Amino acid sequence: MNETGSNSDDGSGLVTGEGTRAVRAGLPEPVKNEPTLPGPVFAAHFHLPGEVSGPYAYGRDENPTWTHLEHAIGELEAPGEDVETLVFASGVAAVSAVLFSQLRAGDAVVLPSDGYQVLPLIRAQLEAYGIEVRTAPTANDAQFDVLDGAKLLLIESPCNPGLDVCDIRRLAEAAHARGAAVAVDNTLATPLGQRPLALGADFSVASGTKQLTGHGDILLGYVAGRDPEAMAAVRRWRKIIGAISGPMEAWLAHRSLATLQLRVDRQNATALLLAEALRERPDVTGLRYPGLPDDPAHKIASQQMRRYGSVISFTLSTRARAERFLDALRLVDDATSFGGVRSTAERRRRWGGDDVPEGFIRLSVGAEDPEDLLADVFRALDESGQ
Repeated sequence: MNETGSNSDDGSGLVTGEGTRAVRAGLPEPVKNEPTLPGPVFAAHFHLPGEVSGPYAYGRDENPTWTHLEHAIGELEAPGEDVETLVFASGVAAVSAVLFSQLRAGDAVVLPSDGYQVLPLIRAQLEAYGIEVRTAPTANDAQFDVLDGAKLLLIESPCNPGLDVCDIRRLAEAAHARGAAVAVDNTLATPLGQRPLALGADFSVASGTKQLTGHGDILLGYVAGRDPEAMAAVRRWRKIIGAISGPMEAWLAHRSLATLQLRVDRQNATALLLAEALRERPDVTGLRYPGLPDDPAHKIASQQMRRYGSVISFTLSTRARAERFLDALRLVDDATSFGGVRSTAERRRRWGGDDVPEGFIRLSVGAEDPEDLLADVFRALDESGQ
């Protein structure tokens, strides 16, 4: 596993570890008798006498609660560097903002063919606007073969739900050599698992709904990037479309960042234990977890990821067997989404948008005691197989 960047200068000369950074990221300078993290600012408009000046004028453009969160995420995505971060109402809003702000009619874009299931809907809209959409799977850097002439490359690594991985640095270098910008969906990894900007991406995009905030109680997304002109276009798109986060959601997200390292370390460690145990089950096929040494994605993942994530995927023999398994679980909720402190699992084919077998299970490991979670999963496997 790549440990590079686990400790770094935050810009003040103070070297901090990831846990310290997560706890303190985005906090304002301390003020006597004021809270460490100010509460959410609920305002549609702000006092604005005379000429328009200053950062806060109208609630669709800026909010102080967003600002604290955006600074915090930026510190995690690129410690000690000058990056801009913009928060959105959801991960899809963030991905869409990059695509629709950077592309014009006649441009070509490369998307993953095995990415998040909303991407086909986005593809249809891009094509309706006269944008050429090319797709290729994540594994084996297959997007490399359709880069020529593209304006933008969107990478999803690890991809959802198949957990394939590509060489982000190699693809970013190839895209830049051809004049294309690069965006990486970093949702599954989080900034503590992978830093796309350090690997050469122009944009790091993610859903904050998942492991970043980790409690399954808010929808959120963000875009982080270095180029002021490109980020200005993303900001303008947010203003036009109005896909903004509420101040309460932004405040909850910032509060949740303080436990990010604690959560991901516990979840990642348990995920590896569960994956190793599932490898011994003859009734489990197609097991994928990038942290397993024999996983097809492990070699590349170990070069560019510092943590392998909380999500495991595998296949049971039939749809009925998968549904019996899910029904038998007691410590794992049958629910979509992933990355929360409570474990979840679902039969992904029920949504109809993923090219996976009927018995395909995506399981997100939570923060339960490892021995309890493993016992529950194995009991459910045993019961469902009878």
